[in-house]
Amino acid sequence: MYYKETFSMIAIVLTLTAFIPYIRDILNGDVKPHIFSWIIWGITTLLIFLAQIESHSGVGAWPIGVSASMTIFIAYLAFLKRTDVTITRTDWWFFIAALLSLPIWYFTTDSLWAVVLLTTIDAIGFGPTVRKAYSFPYSESLLFFTLFMLRNVLVILALEHYSVTTLLFPAVMGLICIMMISLIMMRRRSLTLFANSLEN
Repeated sequence: MYYKETFSMIAIVLTLTAFIPYIRDILNGDVKPHIFSWIIWGITTLLIFLAQIESHSGVGAWPIGVSASMTIFIAYLAFLKRTDVTITRTDWWFFIAALLSLPIWYFTTDSLWAVVLLTTIDAIGFGPTVRKAYSFPYSESLLFFTLFMLRNVLVILALEHYSVTTLLFPAVMGLICIMMISLIMMRRRSLTLFANSLEN
């Protein structure tokens, strides 16, 4: 099924298209990723990639594997550059909850429950980033989340075997990207209106 490979390759291109400017913006200091979120995402994305391979998702897993590599690299950059130093007590709770949940997946012999658990942990990993995006909406990239939303649609189209195990992660991540886009746009608009009201 060549069209599956085509969808997968387009999804990989979108993944790289999202990550490369994001990495450039980190290096320039324009984007400040939350290190806790990116550590969690790096670990869970890698494990989900392995679970999807085991569940015969085929070429549909390739973009997830590329994403795992890039996510781990961004976690390293966030640590190296200390991009987000505003770590709250809530952030620590999100981080600890996610890390404590990770060993459980190892003892889950059913790949479905492993993916359910890892997807839940990945969603928890958004906690610090949601908090930061709400307070500092210009510290995150709208383009990044838009491209990742499209990437997840293509990952779903590229799957060679459809099941809850193979569909859950890209579907949930796509929905979370839509949520992040909405939050960032809403908060930017709110700050603009507030700034305009002060000028008037």
